[in-house]
Amino acid sequence: MELSEQNITYLTGVGPKRAEMLKKELHVNTALDLLYIFPYKYIDRSRFYKLREIEDSETYVQIIGEFLDWQTIGIGKKQRLSARFTDGNDIIEVVWFKGVQYLKLQKGVKYILFGKPSYFNHQYNIVHPELELLSKVNLETRQGLEPHYNTSGEMKAGWLNSKAMRKIIEGIMPDLKKGIPDTLPLSLREQYHLMDLTQSLVNIHFPKDVASLKKARERLKFEELFYIQLQILRQMKRRELQYAGFRMPRVGKAFNDFYFNHLPFQLTNAQKRVVKEIQADMRSGKQMNRLLQGDVGSGKTLVALLCALLAKDNGFQTCIMAPTEILANQHMETLSQLLQGTQTTVALLTGSTTKKQREALHSALQAGQTDILIGTHALIEDSVQFCNLGLVIVDEQHRFGVAQRAKLWTKNVNPPHVLVMTATPIPRTLAMTVYGDLSVSIIDELPPGRKPIQTLHYTQLRRDSINRFLREQIQKGRQIYVVYPLIEESKKSDLVDLENGFNYMREHFPDCRVSMVHGKMKPKEKDLHMQAFARGETQILVATTVIEVGVNVPNASVMVVENAERFGLSQLHQLRGRVGRGAEQSYCILLTRVELSKDTRKRMDIMVATNDGFRIAEADLQLRGPGDLEGTQQSGLPFELKIASLSTDGQLLEVARKAALDILEEDPNLETEKNRMYAAQLSRLKQRVVDWGVIS
Repeated sequence: MELSEQNITYLTGVGPKRAEMLKKELHVNTALDLLYIFPYKYIDRSRFYKLREIEDSETYVQIIGEFLDWQTIGIGKKQRLSARFTDGNDIIEVVWFKGVQYLKLQKGVKYILFGKPSYFNHQYNIVHPELELLSKVNLETRQGLEPHYNTSGEMKAGWLNSKAMRKIIEGIMPDLKKGIPDTLPLSLREQYHLMDLTQSLVNIHFPKDVASLKKARERLKFEELFYIQLQILRQMKRRELQYAGFRMPRVGKAFNDFYFNHLPFQLTNAQKRVVKEIQADMRSGKQMNRLLQGDVGSGKTLVALLCALLAKDNGFQTCIMAPTEILANQHMETLSQLLQGTQTTVALLTGSTTKKQREALHSALQAGQTDILIGTHALIEDSVQFCNLGLVIVDEQHRFGVAQRAKLWTKNVNPPHVLVMTATPIPRTLAMTVYGDLSVSIIDELPPGRKPIQTLHYTQLRRDSINRFLREQIQKGRQIYVVYPLIEESKKSDLVDLENGFNYMREHFPDCRVSMVHGKMKPKEKDLHMQAFARGETQILVATTVIEVGVNVPNASVMVVENAERFGLSQLHQLRGRVGRGAEQSYCILLTRVELSKDTRKRMDIMVATNDGFRIAEADLQLRGPGDLEGTQQSGLPFELKIASLSTDGQLLEVARKAALDILEEDPNLETEKNRMYAAQLSRLKQRVVDWGVIS
């Protein structure tokens, strides 16, 4: 029976109870599934130490010796077993705090003791070591690197720990070594010098040496990244073949009049480059799907407007979809001001639009009298019919589902061009994977004259001096954001913190109007407070991250982030982008506890050192990895990553992408005999799809 058909229940050391736990905790059903649960670390079991050779508490050691004596101390749950162990020359204390009742130590018997030494009271001891009778161990097979597996608390409670996992997987090795069908053809393996699948799986679990482990990891990482790229690029090729795009070759009166007579300031070189890239797509005859990345304040809205004017010059309408009414209103206000004195018409459709307003809007839209329609989810309603929709612009697109965005495609005979905008800078490796079927344009330059935001990191011990600084800013007529974390698991305590913070600000700034917003409020109440802040009626806005994408308040010059250690780098950067929108110097103050972990201190240092969102995004990916992309585990990846990392395997990703492109250039549908293996493997992998949620 093939490993892919072997039910784990019948594997040595599993049985019905453990099988159920493996299915529940690791989603493992077959022997082959189990082989794809990779070790998270390896420990060298080829070396045996003498006790006097122990030099630090970082290295695992294994020692051959015997117990001199032992005693049980305490009762019940606080019971522990303390023993003295000797290698024949020296003695070390060994302690167990759990499972004491199951330990049956023997005198005069040789053991292999394995564990991590810790230094306490000027001497080493070992807590909870593994024990094996020397007489039952074959030291010849002990040579090499020992795999260690991540297991959940529930698995450990059911005695299904790393050691048990190792023994179960060891039992599969004889069947695996007979060979399994490869998932990459010999020609590709030879071209990229890759190990075959059988050897890769043997050596990822039980590597004979470091070199074999390295080659096994490289092969398995390449395969993961290759099939992700193959799936994404295949989708893109199919779409290019399936959908002809509206051809928009003309640069006419609407664009030229605005560009030469109404443009409020000179475009940056980055904006000019991006407009040219989008224009090339719109006149190519292929349907555009482009991601526009730009840091907060880089001028994405202006680029979007220029593209909408190109659409108008070619007889097409544009719609701009925003995730919130506040953002839609903000776009409406910005575009109305920019388009003043031009012949281009713009309208707004949200949940707050009255029935009478809707009727007039629908009529003008169908008659082609509205050039640009801005709105929220209301845009996708069936009643919204365009005369000739040619361009769809989606702002902060990760907040919309695929089905929602797809509805906009049905608003014309052919799908319109799609421009996706995000203010979250995305590292190159992540963009190539998550947005791999979109062309990517980057505005990596801020408009001239903007003063860089000054970022300061203080502990909460400096609160009095911070308050003095805030008073100075308020006296100058400025406004202030104070942001608190709101984490899903601790909503109650976080809301208490927010309310305490609100009361604190009111108490310490009695002459100021202080308002509060958070996601638990009714939308109308939240919008009321935010609009009041935007109009300058309140000086201090105490909020959660609901203001991460919010109103544009040029007069707000200070962002205070409370408990900044609880935010990721990208989120801190987004929050910082709420200030620095006016001509005055702006500040971002990161307030943390005094005691910080090494990683947290590094995050604060990065924020203080740079305002460059792309550098911050790269650092965030390095520090946190891509696991929590947009709040969903590996959201956006067509298949789950089990061994490759988007934060460290960027070079390998580029190699895998090139390999996938070469194959699809020759055979876009994977129909030829030599490419059928790829199609079959993609089909198998599709059964384990993670989430296409952020792919347009």
